[in-house]
Amino acid sequence: MKDFFKILKYIKPYFGKTIWYTIFNGLSVVFALFSFTMVFPFLKILFTPDKLVTEPVEFSFNSEAIIHNFFYFLSGIIKTNGAITALMYVCLAVIIATLLKTGFMFLGRYFLITIENSVVKDINLKIYNKILGLPLSFFSSEKKGDLMSRFSSDVSEIKIMVSNFMKMIIRDPLSIIIFLSYLFFSNFYFTLFILIFLPIIGIIIGKIGLTLKKKSFVAQTTLGLLVSRLEETLTGLKVIKIFNAEQKVRQSFKKLNNNYYRLKNSVEHRKALSSPLSEFLGTIGVISIMYFGGILVLGENSSLSSEEFIAYLVVFSQILTPAKSLSRAYFDVQKGLASQQRIEEVLFVEDTISEIKNPASIIDFKSEIELKNVSFKYDTTNVLKNINLKIKKGETIALVGESGSGKSTLVDLIPRFYDITEGEIIIDGLNIKKYKISDLRKILGNVNQETILFNNSIKENIAFSDGDYSLNQVESAAKIANAHNFILEKPKKYDENIGEGGSKLSGGQRQRLSIARAVLKNPPIMILDEATSALDTESEKIVQNALENLMKDRTSIVIAHRLSTVKNADRIYVLQNGEIIEQGKHKELYEMNGNYKKLCDLQMV
Repeated sequence: MKDFFKILKYIKPYFGKTIWYTIFNGLSVVFALFSFTMVFPFLKILFTPDKLVTEPVEFSFNSEAIIHNFFYFLSGIIKTNGAITALMYVCLAVIIATLLKTGFMFLGRYFLITIENSVVKDINLKIYNKILGLPLSFFSSEKKGDLMSRFSSDVSEIKIMVSNFMKMIIRDPLSIIIFLSYLFFSNFYFTLFILIFLPIIGIIIGKIGLTLKKKSFVAQTTLGLLVSRLEETLTGLKVIKIFNAEQKVRQSFKKLNNNYYRLKNSVEHRKALSSPLSEFLGTIGVISIMYFGGILVLGENSSLSSEEFIAYLVVFSQILTPAKSLSRAYFDVQKGLASQQRIEEVLFVEDTISEIKNPASIIDFKSEIELKNVSFKYDTTNVLKNINLKIKKGETIALVGESGSGKSTLVDLIPRFYDITEGEIIIDGLNIKKYKISDLRKILGNVNQETILFNNSIKENIAFSDGDYSLNQVESAAKIANAHNFILEKPKKYDENIGEGGSKLSGGQRQRLSIARAVLKNPPIMILDEATSALDTESEKIVQNALENLMKDRTSIVIAHRLSTVKNADRIYVLQNGEIIEQGKHKELYEMNGNYKKLCDLQMV
């Protein structure tokens, strides 16, 4: 029951549409009942003229009085206009009732579709906004494919769940209540007797549905792993082929796919059982009613006439349709609840990078950055230990060291992509945790080894930062980044689409666009994370020149794999196993004959 209340929170914003959905479905059932029930008594009078009713009785809500007066009305039409005309009137009345029934059914469905798609829209937006707000540490332990699966497959399951939940709590119960009301009205004690079959159906279906939610959760999780494996294959296809690993990854995917196949079969088989099971149980109910009702009709003092009994059976058969729909909806809701649980695992992730109340604003960088006794760990793994350094405004400092020494992690702490475990980072005399995060990141620029570009135009990629930029400003940034000339060679120039991840550009061109993007943002502090290490010699020279243009009159933090690019830095920090082991200028460090000299000698700097 607690899970059902969770579904209601999705529907709550659309309460008004839910009311209209309820009204139109109720009217649809009423006119369906009307079209069924008016035919049988009319046929009785039509084909047995000796039973025409000539006198009405005083109106009351008694069933016998209402039926008697209805017979009187039909008898009057037959006597006045003839049986054929009366038959035509009844046929027209049934057509009009059916038109109204189907029309109201459409209107109910119209509002249900609006609610379904509104819920999907809301969830998509919530997930996307949550992903944007989550710290990078979350994505180090989560697979992208699994997140994509939650965004697509699980959201689709929730749409189905909401639709079936609306049917389960409104449409189908409403149909059953209206039809049952008629049956109670027709014969109270007989209806009370047959109601014993409905709880039995509910108990049996409920027991089968209990395992469906658990199985669905495991199946959806496996689908996420399947999508992740596909995403990894597409990304690493070149590596797979060069290492002849096709058979290895094929077998791994096959094993995962077979597991998903078995789980999906188990879920769908249980779901498929709902319809035949409810139909079989419903048939038992109808046959029981036929038997016991037949005994009543055939009895000497029967309170139920043959035509009333036929009408009773027809109306009861109409209960079976919403009852079967109710069981199917229950199974789909159980599946959807598993998907809802997976989505909430993302939506309710605690954001560890949080702001204090009333954070300070920082518009510009004025004096220095200081890291005091900074330590950081991923889970239980120490990455940085007791880091102390200062960067004054206008300085260029370099971080060097072997792969895995903690260089990239260190610079990721300054924009608060991660929060430190111990110590503090201070900018202009204030701990960065006391600044507004968006303001802090506004004064920082970044150019990475792995260039991140988007499937859009060159202009949109350069002007990606928050703010409105003119074409002239974009072109000026491109010129500083040595990108303007190659852009002009493109057919659409600055409107040229660069493909997914900049796939239509060379590595050097992608990096120069990344630099142009940083130039246009114009931050006072620039972080360069091995920005030239993945380039060929010719591209490196062009990009290095662009980087030098970028670093003019800025405070720069440079992570360098090629030490020749940082020889002129104001200060060089050498990291090893997360600790600063040497610091100073190039010449000083080289003459120390320590770790830095070894790195230089290896590169022949």
